[in-house]
Amino acid sequence: MNGGCSGIALGLALDEFKENDKTHTEGGLTFLVDENVLEQTGEITVEFLENGSNSGFSLTSEKPIGGGGCASCGSGDCC
Repeated sequence: MNGGCSGIALGLALDEFKENDKTHTEGGLTFLVDENVLEQTGEITVEFLENGSNSGFSLTSEKPIGGGGCASCGSGDCC
């Protein structure tokens, strides 16, 4: 999960446990989510989708995310 001009974005990455992380274990995998992010997103659902040659993970959140806002992020001064 990361931020920027668009606000929080969901993503998967390998990471180490940090003090503010909440953990959830499912199917032998442990997922880490920053506690502050979880407050903003609500429950996060991770699904693996297969559609022919297009397969991958889908992440959705209970609460809508994104839509932060600064107009000049391309220059790097607001993020």
